[in-house]
Amino acid sequence: MGQNYKGTIGILTGGGDVPGLNPAIRAVTIRATREGYRVIGLRRGWAGITELIQDKDFDNSNNFIELSEALVNRIGRTGGTFLHSSRTRPSHMPKSAVPEHLQEKYNQDINDLTPTILSNLNWLGIDYLIPIGGDDTLSYGVRLYQEGFKVVAIPKTMDNDVPGTDYCIGFSTCVTRTISLTNTLRTSAGSHERILVLEVFGRYAGYTALLPTMAGSANRCVIPEHQFDIENLTRLMVEDRNRNPSKYSVALVSEGAMFAGGEMMFADAEKDMFGHAKLGGIGNLVSAEIKELSPKYNHGKRINTIYQNLGYMVRGGDPDAIDSIVPMAFGNLALDLILSGIHGRLVILKNGRYDNVPIDIVKGFKKIDVSRFYDTDRLRPQYRQFVNQPLFIMTGSY
Repeated sequence: MGQNYKGTIGILTGGGDVPGLNPAIRAVTIRATREGYRVIGLRRGWAGITELIQDKDFDNSNNFIELSEALVNRIGRTGGTFLHSSRTRPSHMPKSAVPEHLQEKYNQDINDLTPTILSNLNWLGIDYLIPIGGDDTLSYGVRLYQEGFKVVAIPKTMDNDVPGTDYCIGFSTCVTRTISLTNTLRTSAGSHERILVLEVFGRYAGYTALLPTMAGSANRCVIPEHQFDIENLTRLMVEDRNRNPSKYSVALVSEGAMFAGGEMMFADAEKDMFGHAKLGGIGNLVSAEIKELSPKYNHGKRINTIYQNLGYMVRGGDPDAIDSIVPMAFGNLALDLILSGIHGRLVILKNGRYDNVPIDIVKGFKKIDVSRFYDTDRLRPQYRQFVNQPLFIMTGSY
């Protein structure tokens, strides 16, 4: 890159895909290359840098790609991540997942490949690393920073549960899609005078159920932060239906919601490297229980239900306006820090203003303040005032 060359920046996307990742990649790449940096996209989250082979003659195109303005301009308006993603965790890698060329070196049941990761980053000549992800992806970014590598992180997750920031890439599109799909399905619920139960993402935080409910898309919602009484939910849903001239009501159920005295429901026992089993089924069970209990609150007459897991329909496709603008800003914030020689930071949006905080704030999950924002009796949002609240009201990192 000649006399203007300032260094090399690596960028990766990990965890679940969300709309807004490609705009962030585009923003970083365009600004960085214009400022004199070379940009390398690491493929498949932490997997690409894990599986890299340090041989200039080896075809590592499945592990990394050099990014240019011309390349990222074609993808900046699209959803998903063109760098691909994975849930690879290099610090806790099972023996069966260790790349073949590293199996002799790492042969324990669980292996920490961090020395190899650092070696591979140095072999690529990467000076700064920008991981884009949620708690799982960013927690390993914290680990690399603690090992002395220069890391600037960007928060991404439609659950919006990364600590330190009011907003994570993907959240707005998720809420927008949830509202739209709920409104689509309510016509069937109304036609058949049923109770509509929709399951949405949200393992530890219920923002993706609470915000659409606040916007008027649902009558009630149940969230991971509060174990709910199914009898109370059924009573409320029947009352909501019977008050409605169209004779239907709508409930949103976070995938991590739990019955009183119960536990999270899992689709299967298999876990990823971060220890997460796939959630699924709570919405279906809630729907069945409401149908079974409904006669108790409806003069002995059963009310049929409609159940739908919105799942990947809320995370696929193109980003909405907010998830096109915020990733652009986050990418440029990251470059602002790098140009100032600053690292070990997480770029954030707080109280309507862009900022940055120490990266090691990424510990655990941000959750809904139930006492402030959730009515545990009525199973719906509560809000007393809007003055000085963040854009999405209940998503502030307090």
